[in-house]
Amino acid sequence: MSNLELRSVKKSWDQLTVIHGVDLTINSGEFVVFVGPSGCGKSTLLRMIAGLEEISDGQLLIAGADMTNQPASERGIAMVFQSYALYPNMTVRDNLAYPLEMAKKPKEEVKRKVDALAEKLHLTDYLHRMPRALSGGQRQRVAIGRAIIREPNIFLFDEPLSNLDAELRLKMRIEIARLHESLGNTMIYVTHDQLEAMTLADRIVVLRQGRIEQVGEPLTIYHDPDNMFVAGFIGSPKINFLPAQVVATRPGEVQLRVADLGLNSLVCPLQTPLAEGTTLWIGVRPEHFCQPQEAPEAYRFSAPVTFLEKLGHTNYVYLNVGRDEMLVAEVRHGENVVLHDAMILGIDPATVLLFAEQGERLR
Repeated sequence: MSNLELRSVKKSWDQLTVIHGVDLTINSGEFVVFVGPSGCGKSTLLRMIAGLEEISDGQLLIAGADMTNQPASERGIAMVFQSYALYPNMTVRDNLAYPLEMAKKPKEEVKRKVDALAEKLHLTDYLHRMPRALSGGQRQRVAIGRAIIREPNIFLFDEPLSNLDAELRLKMRIEIARLHESLGNTMIYVTHDQLEAMTLADRIVVLRQGRIEQVGEPLTIYHDPDNMFVAGFIGSPKINFLPAQVVATRPGEVQLRVADLGLNSLVCPLQTPLAEGTTLWIGVRPEHFCQPQEAPEAYRFSAPVTFLEKLGHTNYVYLNVGRDEMLVAEVRHGENVVLHDAMILGIDPATVLLFAEQGERLR
């Protein structure tokens, strides 16, 4: 196992800078997930760590050693790609054995390690097959196995599950989590899927436009985001954002007017002093709306139902509050919800997140 440190790492092509001075420390044995929208730089950053992209400026340290200019083969890293990158003319056994054969390992050692790894990855019955005769999940397990057999210090995963269907993605997420638990190696995983990030990571690194927006444990990122971008990216369905104005402030709290909901005295906890009339944003996650009887009358609002998603275990109600984006509320018991009828809900101010007009979090 090895720790990894990025010090003011940058990546530029001519006059275009795509990674802007990233500073990050990843502890030995940690599972860290890079997440963000397409084009945010997460795969580029991963390839820089792997040695597949040159670092334009800054330093990369692995286990305390400067690896900034070292070739990929000297970094003690194995990478699993989105495409399985298996040799189509080799059996599963030969694909797994290839890295050891290239390292001139004895045949008996190669056979022993391949057999042991195949058992761990549930591939024993498929060792004689060619990649074309495997399912997508089996191919991905072979690709992961080929990385494991090299016994690297650090594993890098570049959106390894994006080619799989929903059921296989779930199974492979569980297998990767178990793999990390059994091996204990440092793992860095890139995905645009915030669900994968939330379920796999010890810590999440949220990226936007080549910069780190926030680093933290999954539940910290979810419940205590640093800005509107992080709050909006993590969570499905997305958090609801509504404009609000400061009516009055008192020590430790602020009274808000939320015109879209018809609320004039929503009192929320806030330590940051704000002037009367200040415009800000409130963020309410779908599950944080409550039944009207659970909220004081001043915290209740009514809006027509425009769409209803019935998922069995829960329901998502889409409400028209006069904005381009509909308000989304989670309702556990949706039997009485009628499309196009007005629905009354309440807000628990303790769960409301506050953001400055420019998007920074207010605490």
